[in-house]
Amino acid sequence: MIDGKRVLIIMPAWNEAAGVADVVKEVQTTLPGVDVLVVDDGSADGTAAVARAAGAAVMTLPYNLGVGGAMRAGYRFAHDRGYDVAIQVDADGQHDPRNVPELLDRLSHSDLVIGARFAGTGSYETRGPRKWAMLVLAFWLSRMARSKLTDVTSGFRACNRDLIDVFAHWYPVEYLGDTVESTIAVVRAGYRIEQVPVSMRPRATGTPSQSPWKATLYLGRIGMILLLALSRRSALGPAGKSR
Repeated sequence: MIDGKRVLIIMPAWNEAAGVADVVKEVQTTLPGVDVLVVDDGSADGTAAVARAAGAAVMTLPYNLGVGGAMRAGYRFAHDRGYDVAIQVDADGQHDPRNVPELLDRLSHSDLVIGARFAGTGSYETRGPRKWAMLVLAFWLSRMARSKLTDVTSGFRACNRDLIDVFAHWYPVEYLGDTVESTIAVVRAGYRIEQVPVSMRPRATGTPSQSPWKATLYLGRIGMILLLALSRRSALGPAGKSR
């Protein structure tokens, strides 16, 4: 409980047995009032057992669904148990839990708050096609949201109970759907969204999953998502908020 609100940290994890215990313990030490749920996304190692031993609640998926599928399961967990706030924190140690209080503070007047890596804090950067794709996304999403957004692909984000209820029933599971598509949908449905600058730390374990093929796929999907977003209503439909 933080400031009278029940807060759940949702941590999607796939083969993170080597580092997930340290990340769970860091969150619990830094944020003693929160609960931690590790969604074991069909890992082949001992991720679930290690996370449980570290003190986290654990949900084990029968096979790998990707980050979107793991987060949708996590939002259902939060919805069913009446949490007021859900915050996505990656299991690889890149997200600093010391940034969480600022994300929570911004939720007092927003529905979704993104921890932005390209907002003037830290040295994280990207190059090549991904850089240009992110610039295009930042331009269009900022116009649509009427709020400066520089990093809509960040997985470090917090949402309030209204969006927990929405995401428990609708959350894209496709590649980039959990970040880009979900952000576009909530913006077009009229939810309030903003960002706070954060520093991205190096991965504690494992290696990034990016490759030239994924970079090409990334560009293609972003183009398709933008075209669809500009040509139709939010995937949340007319029941979405209008403010």
